[in-house]
Amino acid sequence: MPVRKLDQTARPFAATCAPPLLLLLVMALLPTEAPAQSTQAPAAIYSCTDARGRTLTADRPIAECTDREQRELSPSGTTRRKIEPTYTARELAEREDRAREASIQAARLIDERRRERALLVRYPNATVHDRERKEALVQIDAVIQAAQKRLDELAEDRKKIDEELEFYKHDISKAPGAVRRKLEDNAQSVAVQKRFIGEQEDEKRRVNARFDEERSRLKLIWSPQNGGGK
Repeated sequence: MPVRKLDQTARPFAATCAPPLLLLLVMALLPTEAPAQSTQAPAAIYSCTDARGRTLTADRPIAECTDREQRELSPSGTTRRKIEPTYTARELAEREDRAREASIQAARLIDERRRERALLVRYPNATVHDRERKEALVQIDAVIQAAQKRLDELAEDRKKIDEELEFYKHDISKAPGAVRRKLEDNAQSVAVQKRFIGEQEDEKRRVNARFDEERSRLKLIWSPQNGGGK
């Protein structure tokens, strides 16, 4: 059987290409390791100022600062979050009471501001405020005058009753029942009218007190041209 001669041109190719192919094969069989990448979040830093004014830092929440606020910092120093103090049941109750009182005060302040705005819209200047006070008092005075007029009428009725009683020498026990009833009705009506007038006088005092209180507040928010500061 004839022996084939090796192609002289292929020999250099095999000599030069085989080692790289073998190397690639060996490298493919060897285990490879990817560059390690950290999947953990950057470590946190905790910081606080203790009771003696020292600034403390640690890699975990600081026991010396459980009674005060701590900050969790990123490695760059920015604040990630604030950690509230750990309170006892009593401290927590006191904290809640203070927060509730602060909320009430805030709501009261908002209501005060709302009332001030409403007052300023209703009474843009001192002239308007004075005019409305006067109108309110005039209405009450008109009611008092009507009640006083009724008292005058009752006084005239009483004179007539007294004239009738002269016949009985002002001895009511001897007067007829109709006369006694007229006398009682007159006395009751007079008491009602006097009580009503007293109530209206009280209302006048309340109205004046309200306008005085409003005036004190309005002087703080009126401009000088509208009566403020007077």
